Amino acid sequence: MDKSNTLTILKNAFLIERKGKSLYEKAMDHAKDEAVKDFFKDLANDELEHMNILEKQFKALMKDGKFMAGGFENDGGAITAPDILDESLKDKINAASFEATAITAAISFEQKAIKMYSEREKEAIDPEEKKMYHWLSVWEKTHLKKLMALEASLIENIWNDNSFWPF
Repeated sequence: MDKSNTLTILKNAFLIERKGKSLYEKAMDHAKDEAVKDFFKDLANDELEHMNILEKQFKALMKDGKFMAGGFENDGGAITAPDILDESLKDKINAASFEATAITAAISFEQKAIKMYSEREKEAIDPEEKKMYHWLSVWEKTHLKKLMALEASLIENIWNDNSFWPF
């Protein structure tokens, strides 16, 4: 394991999570509806949890030269992210609002994180590192799927509201 490269990857992963958390907090501050605020708060809390995981692993790697075990023994596919998509939420977000823009930006963050985590999982030699990146990529894929479904619903609302349907 190239410790320097591994530390750089952990720092980059931490930064992605931190940017996501900041985005979700800003969207939460702009939201007027409590359900929408809660939606973004849950996402910000998830990113904070990911930051904490990455920070602990960074410190373990610096101290012991390896990833610490624990928390990822189960296959990451068995871990289910919280249900962050409430069906009524779709009607509470204006498709042309800051919140909708934040959802679009969040999709990009999640895609970037998934790519990084999936690639690192394949490259990693340390079994605990592999487990952690697998777990994180599964979690982020769950976020991405739900964010994309919400964005598609918002787009559909715009099309319906503006009679953009060609048929």
